[in-house]
Amino acid sequence: MGACLILKLRLSNLRRYLGSLKNRFLSFFRLPIGKYQRQPEKPAAMVFRLPKLFHPTRKGSLKTIPNPRIIPPLAHLLNKIPTMQLSDFDFTLPEHLIAQNPPAQRGNSRLLVALPDASLADQTFLDQQFSDLPRYINAGDVLVFNNTKVMRARLFGQKASGGKIEALIERVLDAHTALAHIRSSKSPKAGAELIFDGGIHATMLERADELFKIQFAGEQTVYELLEQHGKLPLPPYIARAADAADDERYQTVYAKFQGAVAAPTAGLHFTDALLGSLKAKGVEFAEVTLHVGAGTFQPVRVDNIAEHKMHSEWFDVPADTVAKIAAAKQRGSKVWSVGTTSLRAIESAARSGSLKAGQDDTDIFITPGFQFQVIDRLITNFHLPKSTLLMLVSAFSGCDKIRAVYRHAVAQQYRFFSYGDAMILARE
Repeated sequence: MGACLILKLRLSNLRRYLGSLKNRFLSFFRLPIGKYQRQPEKPAAMVFRLPKLFHPTRKGSLKTIPNPRIIPPLAHLLNKIPTMQLSDFDFTLPEHLIAQNPPAQRGNSRLLVALPDASLADQTFLDQQFSDLPRYINAGDVLVFNNTKVMRARLFGQKASGGKIEALIERVLDAHTALAHIRSSKSPKAGAELIFDGGIHATMLERADELFKIQFAGEQTVYELLEQHGKLPLPPYIARAADAADDERYQTVYAKFQGAVAAPTAGLHFTDALLGSLKAKGVEFAEVTLHVGAGTFQPVRVDNIAEHKMHSEWFDVPADTVAKIAAAKQRGSKVWSVGTTSLRAIESAARSGSLKAGQDDTDIFITPGFQFQVIDRLITNFHLPKSTLLMLVSAFSGCDKIRAVYRHAVAQQYRFFSYGDAMILARE
C-alpha cells in the first residue's frame, strides 16, 4: 500500500514536471500556451489558432497575429503532455479572513516571510510585521514601485431613453473619450445618450468587445469629470460601498499618474516613514506605471488554464528604471517587485530576453513554467483562490511552496486580499 502511494506521488510529480517543460518551451518561443490542432487543408502542418486581439489605444483597430507553425511530431508531443488545471490553484479560505477595511493605521499589517534561510527548517516561515521589512532588504537592492493612481472610475446615471445605468471607466483614450464597462437592464446602442450624476452628458459611440466606447460632452476632461463626480471602485469581494476613508487608504502614498481602476495593493502598506527608513539604509527606488484594469478581478472560467485569455493593461518602464536595475544586477544586488503589477510590467518589458524601456500594452499570463528575466524578490498580498495572481506567485516561488505558504497564512489567521496582510517571496 505504501509503495503504491509513493509511485502515485512520483507519477503526479512527473506529470507536473512535464507540464512545466511544455509551458517553458512555449514561453521561450513567445507562443501562447494552448492546444495545437491539425489544419484540414494542410495535413502535414500544425498550427496554433490565435484569436484577434483588440487594442483600444490604436483607435479601435484589430490586429491579427499570424499563426506560428511547428513540426508535426513536436506538436503531437506537446498535446500529449498534461497542462495545469484550475483546480490546482484552489484552496479553502474562511470568509472572515477577507479584509473588509484597511488596518487602523497604514502599514500596521502583518508580514509573512517566506525567504530561503539556512537556519530555518524546510517550509518554516516567519510571522512578522510589515514594519520589519527593511531587515530583509539589503543596501544596494532595488525596489520597483507601480506609481499608478486609482481613478474615481464609477459613474451612476440613466439613459436618456430611460433606465438606470452604471459605468466603470476602464481606460481613458483621450481628453473626452474612454472605454467603459456598462451595467444596465439593456445595453445602450451606438448613438445612445447617457446622463450621469453631476449633469455629465455622454454618447455611446460603439462596442469594443466587452467594453463600450463613450464620448463625454463639455470642456472638462474625462479625468476632471471623474475626480469631481465619480466614485472610487472597490474590489467586488469588499461587501460595502466606498467611503471617504477609502479615498485615501485605497491609494498608495507614492501614486502619481491616474489611470487604474484598482490599486496596486502591495504598495498600500508603505508609509512615508518606512520609505525614509529604506532610503536611509541605502535601498534604491525605481518606478514603473501599469494601469490596473477591472480584468484583474475577472475569474478564470476554463478548467485548462492554458485556454484563459488575460485582459490587456497599459504600462510604462522608464529608461531610469532600466538603468537602476542593470546596475543592481551588475553589482550582484537583488531586484524587488512591490506587487504583482510591477512584476508584470517589468517582465513584459523583458520578454525579448533583456529589459527595455518603453510603453506598451501587455496581456502577459504568468503561470508555472514561466521564465523570469529580472525580478528576484516579490512583496505581495494574499490572492483569491483559482485566480491568475495565485498562478503568478506559484510560477514565481513554486506550486508546493505557495501551497505551504497559504496553508500557514490561513492557519495563522492572516488577512486576505486588497486590504489584507502581505508576504515576501523569493524566486524559485
